[in-house]
Amino acid sequence: MAQVGIVMGSDSDMPVMAKAADILEKLGIGYEIKILSAHREPDVFFEYAQTAEQKGFKVIIAGAGMAAHLPGMCAAIFPMPVIGIPMHTTSLGGKDSLYSIVQMPAGIPVATVAINGGMNAGLLAAKILATSDAKLLERLKAHSEEMKKSVMEKDHLLQEMGYKKFMER
Repeated sequence: MAQVGIVMGSDSDMPVMAKAADILEKLGIGYEIKILSAHREPDVFFEYAQTAEQKGFKVIIAGAGMAAHLPGMCAAIFPMPVIGIPMHTTSLGGKDSLYSIVQMPAGIPVATVAINGGMNAGLLAAKILATSDAKLLERLKAHSEEMKKSVMEKDHLLQEMGYKKFMER
């Protein structure tokens, strides 16, 4: 059963949103992923947000660019956590998206990750779910250990090779 809803306003957002889906899959968390526009199909959007709780979603990850209303509108309707991913834009580099998502009015919080921060959005959703799932918490701890090991292996290689050969590899 899907515990996380992943929504994006455009198919061009898919490379970023796929990173959230990938980490959720790695951690064994069910999700549903959709392209959904709060502006172009408001009736479809409202039905999605209003039924998300009934579907069993515990968290929604919403990515959006430019005016970036999708995360905030999800948060206005869905009673549980919403994580916003601001998308990089060609006009303002994603700052427009970031400001639109992070500057929510009092009472409508949206947890916001970095511009194009798909992986961190997935990890944040997992951490929220892990507050009530001990097995998931253990998988998150194992994931952190994998990251630590990877950094240590890269440093070991750097120390052995020197930075010039390391950069050439």
